[in-house]
Amino acid sequence: MSLKEFYRHFRWWMEPKDVRAVQRFHSIVRFFEGQEVNASSVLDLCAGTGIAGVAVAKALSASKLTLVEARDEDLKRVTEWLEIASINPELNLIAGDVLTLPTLVDKHDVAVLWGHTMPHFDPFEVVRLFAGVAVVLSEDGTFFIEETDRISRFLYHSNYKNFLVEAKTEEYTLVSLHEGYDVRRGIEKRGYYRLPGFEKVTEMELRAWDLASQLALGKIFFKDAELITPPEHGVSGVSEVLVFRRPRRKIAREIYSEFQNSW
Repeated sequence: MSLKEFYRHFRWWMEPKDVRAVQRFHSIVRFFEGQEVNASSVLDLCAGTGIAGVAVAKALSASKLTLVEARDEDLKRVTEWLEIASINPELNLIAGDVLTLPTLVDKHDVAVLWGHTMPHFDPFEVVRLFAGVAVVLSEDGTFFIEETDRISRFLYHSNYKNFLVEAKTEEYTLVSLHEGYDVRRGIEKRGYYRLPGFEKVTEMELRAWDLASQLALGKIFFKDAELITPPEHGVSGVSEVLVFRRPRRKIAREIYSEFQNSW
């Protein structure tokens, strides 16, 4: 599995030079301007080029911004978003694994996981992720996740496809194929191929998460859990948003230490 190769093909939504990504940036700003959150520090997880973290920092007037991303080359692009946002917070760039979050960062007031990133984590990894976030948030900290309900989409709206055209350019078409399912981890295995030629680009392990499961898991590690739907927040370009407040840090520390590895 190569996330680096995957995001070489799927990245318009975080490219500072793409007008669609800039529109998305301003949508994120508008969403967080409508939230009653006081935060001097923002933590952006799986940050990519930093589009969400910078947008949140701008909306909340945060003085400190930390980005955690496995791909170091993407982290360096955050300066372009800072220029678009016209802000200059204290900046910490961390090339690392969000599943080891307590070893990477100190306390923050707000954490965000933005842009439908949850499929990259199996259920065991998500327990560790949520626990790690709860450990590093301040006592009144808040965790925001932008997601969508894939169970609803796949089962009830017939959006699941064994063969799927993922992207088209003038030079090639990228398609994905179902190539297996790991019942112990609850993940689908998909292969990604470039046409013409049917050259295999990469393979991915993906989890089809529903929103209710994430809310239930989050409630273990946070005292308050809320789902904000698009009709409720009214911001075009933003999906459903899960909001978790007031971390249960003692519980989180205990569970984090027990979930060091997935199956």
